[in-house]
Amino acid sequence: PHLIAYTIVGTAADLEESEQHDVLKYAAGGFRDFTRIAGSSPVMWRDIFLNNADAVLDGLQRFTEDLTVLQRAIRHRDGQTLQDWFTRTRAIRQSIVDAKQAQPENEKLLLKGLK
Repeated sequence: PHLIAYTIVGTAADLEESEQHDVLKYAAGGFRDFTRIAGSSPVMWRDIFLNNADAVLDGLQRFTEDLTVLQRAIRHRDGQTLQDWFTRTRAIRQSIVDAKQAQPENEKLLLKGLK
């Protein structure tokens, strides 16, 4: 999540000023909340990413593939794929929240079982 948050902040910063205003205006608290972790130590996260490069690259590859699926669905106006994706990930998130409230150590097992 840190690498994604840093990237989203950088992408927003590279927009034209009027677009930046719109992003912040319409994203409201969601942008602030999601990118909060981009305020973390750059040195610490640089070291974490470099020391775990293989795992980070694997995660980035999977994330890129998922973004490609979503991009394709939007391009082709495939509402069903988007709805299925959002429904599935919403359920996963809720399961994580529920599991954390019950037993935090079960988070990895839960994610593994939902694939």
